Amino acid sequence: MEFLLDTLNLEAIKKWHHILPLAGVTSNPSIAKKEGEIDFFQRINEVRKIIGLDASLHVQVVAKDYQGILADAKKIRQKTDDQIYIKVPVTPDGLAAIKSLKAKGYNVTATAIYTTMQGLLAISAGADYLAPYFNRMENLDINAEQVVMELAQAIERTDSSSKILAASFKNASQVTRALACGAQAVTAGPDVFEAAFAMPSIAKAVDDFAADWQAIQHKDTI
Repeated sequence: MEFLLDTLNLEAIKKWHHILPLAGVTSNPSIAKKEGEIDFFQRINEVRKIIGLDASLHVQVVAKDYQGILADAKKIRQKTDDQIYIKVPVTPDGLAAIKSLKAKGYNVTATAIYTTMQGLLAISAGADYLAPYFNRMENLDINAEQVVMELAQAIERTDSSSKILAASFKNASQVTRALACGAQAVTAGPDVFEAAFAMPSIAKAVDDFAADWQAIQHKDTI
């Protein structure tokens, strides 16, 4: 399993890089907007310094047409590094671009996936990661679990090297369901990871253990 962080907030990345077995960081224009009018590529390179080259870093194109997507991808790699993953929405132009980018040796994350068919086409085009939008699918009454499961089965059946990087989560339950359905990786915001540890019973158990130890040993450490 791979756990990625969906943010460009440096303090959040530093915090969760310390806590999690963090496999990478994902971004998109909406994520960037949350940080205000930043120097985008400066921020991306600062993120890379925090997570290192062994972690994956995903940056999304903005152009919607085939030639524009290729130009965006070239600029992203020029401004960052050769290890970067180019996020390309699975549209007709996007799918054509994914094929071309893979032929040129780019790392590619196929994104904005809402249907199994989109994912199957991205697998066939050679995408390294597929990013189905879990919460957005559920909001549209699309069975997100079924989409993830069908893509996982297709990857296994065809012995594909593609991985499912499930995205768009609003709670920890969605994350665990996506992984249970066969996603090899998930990316979520800091709030979702915070929620995973927010259950009062967790803190109570830790406090109880500490109090019992203090009661018999009269100290707070082993």
